[in-house]
Amino acid sequence: MNDRILLGLLAGSTLLGGCREGKQKMADARPNVVLIYADDLGIGDLSCYGAAKIETPHLDSLAEEGIKFTNAFSTSAMSTPSRYGLLTGIYPWRKENTGIAPGNSGLLIDTATVTIADIFQRAGYATAAIGKWHLGLGPSSGPDFNGYISPNTRDIGFDYEFLIPATVDRVPCVFVEDGRVVNLDPADPIQVDYEKKVGNWPTGEENPELLKMKPSQGHNNTIVNGISRIGYMTGGTAALWKDEQIAHTILNQAEQFITNNREHPFFLFLGTHDIHVPRVPHPDFKGKSGMGDRGDVILQLDWTVGRIRAILQEKGLLENTLIIFSSDNGAVIDDGYQDKAFELLNGHTPMGIYRGGKYSLYDAGTRVPFIVYWQDRIKAGLQEGRFSQIDLFRSLAALVHQSPDKHIAFDSRNRIDILLGEADADRDFVVQQNLNNTLGIIHEEWKYMEASNHPERESWTRIELGNHPRSQLYQIREDPSETTNVAEQHPEVLKKMATALDSIRTINTMQP
Repeated sequence: MNDRILLGLLAGSTLLGGCREGKQKMADARPNVVLIYADDLGIGDLSCYGAAKIETPHLDSLAEEGIKFTNAFSTSAMSTPSRYGLLTGIYPWRKENTGIAPGNSGLLIDTATVTIADIFQRAGYATAAIGKWHLGLGPSSGPDFNGYISPNTRDIGFDYEFLIPATVDRVPCVFVEDGRVVNLDPADPIQVDYEKKVGNWPTGEENPELLKMKPSQGHNNTIVNGISRIGYMTGGTAALWKDEQIAHTILNQAEQFITNNREHPFFLFLGTHDIHVPRVPHPDFKGKSGMGDRGDVILQLDWTVGRIRAILQEKGLLENTLIIFSSDNGAVIDDGYQDKAFELLNGHTPMGIYRGGKYSLYDAGTRVPFIVYWQDRIKAGLQEGRFSQIDLFRSLAALVHQSPDKHIAFDSRNRIDILLGEADADRDFVVQQNLNNTLGIIHEEWKYMEASNHPERESWTRIELGNHPRSQLYQIREDPSETTNVAEQHPEVLKKMATALDSIRTINTMQP
């Protein structure tokens, strides 16, 4: 199956091939690139996207002076696979074991796989991964957190790493810098297990009286900082992070990297965690939103983005830095802790007008905020064409004058003119993925969701996953909230969309 045949299946498609490189002034530039990847931030969570109950002035400013995408999608409705797709340019469902990774997972990106960080390195850039990682570290058997962890992100294109290994609700609750746990005392070694309890540290299940934040579902294993997590750990006491300080710690590391590399171009992948559970705002933001901890950490995220922009300005780097802001998946309100996120919404709608949320095949699972800013280099405005994060790989490669082999990032497309606001056109198709690896595809006015025998709802999150024993079809231009399944009324469209999705699934390499 080649692109020409696929074009026939999706009649009317025009954008499977590469796009032009952009204006000459862009082609001559060697900008720094800062990619800020938020966690669990919904399409309706920012005031620049219509939120009326919360104000996000720094992100609003970035959107007003840059390009706000209104039709952008992550590659999956979950953290681990969406990050895999973004960094490799390969749909995560093509690779086994890219579901939600435990905290002791081995590195999920094979060291032979070329990442976007590798491309920047080839272009002479300094590269860093700072903040939430959630793609595993170490060998397939899992990392030894008490020694040098190898392989790590420096084996897949990053010169520097300062990482939350998985998620903040998973053990181990420590930072990893360049392959080693930060502040680890060798006399207090770390043990981690996701099957059975290790050591004698209390758990949420055994000692709920010790908790300052109670779980609503699961999340009842080892207690760290008064919060019970997923998984068991013991040891590494001096290395444990302080939840209230995580955002500031990540920001400080980002500032240091920017300062150290201000004399030559750099690529910074900055993974924030704020909106992901457990939501523990810094005292500066505690109680400031009027919407509880979830609202407070949105303010904290907005502040982080403002500080990154200010740091670039202070270092004289802002004019030559492309800032991209997005999220790994859509919003979830209750994701395992009793933090009153539902009770304190106060009319706020994290999913906007869209159905579903994190984990879901409905649009709120993968439709995400997406903002691009480059001072005085790109014209402010709206980008209404469909854009997928899978295309960031080849688009940024084109920006820095790299042309990866066709077998590298073969699902990615060069859409640099879309990214820089020089054109406004839909990607001819967007593939979506939910928690159960059920897939959907959007093309023109249609959205197709394949049949699935998995449960229709994620129980504790109250989110519809989009799983159904029969295929679904929606006319999303007329019905963006996906309220009416029109599969029976349009069997010929259903068949065409199903055939196209099957063809995409079976393609192993696609011409860039």
